[in-house]
Amino acid sequence: MIRLILIVIFAIIIFFASLIMLPVFWLIGKFNQDAKDRGSLRFVQGVFKVVLFLSGVTTTVKGLENLPKDGEAVLFVGNHHGFFDTIISYTYMKPRTGFVAKKEIEKVPLLNIWMKYLYCLFLDRDNMREGLKTILQAIDYVKNGISICIFPEGTRNRTDAPLLEFHAGSLKIAEKAQCPIVPMTIANAEQIFEAHSPCIRKTKVIIEYGEPIETKNLDRTQQKALTSQVVARISETYEKNMKLLSGENK
Repeated sequence: MIRLILIVIFAIIIFFASLIMLPVFWLIGKFNQDAKDRGSLRFVQGVFKVVLFLSGVTTTVKGLENLPKDGEAVLFVGNHHGFFDTIISYTYMKPRTGFVAKKEIEKVPLLNIWMKYLYCLFLDRDNMREGLKTILQAIDYVKNGISICIFPEGTRNRTDAPLLEFHAGSLKIAEKAQCPIVPMTIANAEQIFEAHSPCIRKTKVIIEYGEPIETKNLDRTQQKALTSQVVARISETYEKNMKLLSGENK
């Protein structure tokens, strides 16, 4: 419980710090958008690193060479077992990478502004028209060099299976923008919080960025097989890394 208390105290500090930093980055953006993007990312990454430290999370990262270089854009597709998935993965992202989040998060004060600074999008799954607008915005972002990260399961997976079924059309962002898909697999994140709620436990986590899957010039058969290909990559990587973590804990 002490870890949760420390994180709550830190969150309060960041809340007040944001009242200063958000206007500062807004002003910087009026003169230099790139400096605003990089500064906002580094600030948020710094916050997330402190949260992980206070939580006692030890992260092993694999496949950093598969992250896009500056100016390149990809669609990150990840599994979603825990609340900490976004915190862990965003710590390693490069400038101009946005997450697709559920619409409800847009109502959280200050956090919603930070997310918009970082090109995050809010998806309303209950409104098809608004959901389509969000997907089209994501496609436009990717075409302009901004990577997007999505958890196609749509909610946290509370089962023992590596993945839940992907929502229909989740990979359309990559197909329409003709960008590579980078499978992103996070193993053991649910043991930080969900498995022990409301306590936060010291946990070892593995995050692995897989080799990019190209989406350019796919024929109809390859397009139909794309989701299965991504699911297979993430599932195999998840099971492999969970076995590694299980062996370490013996």
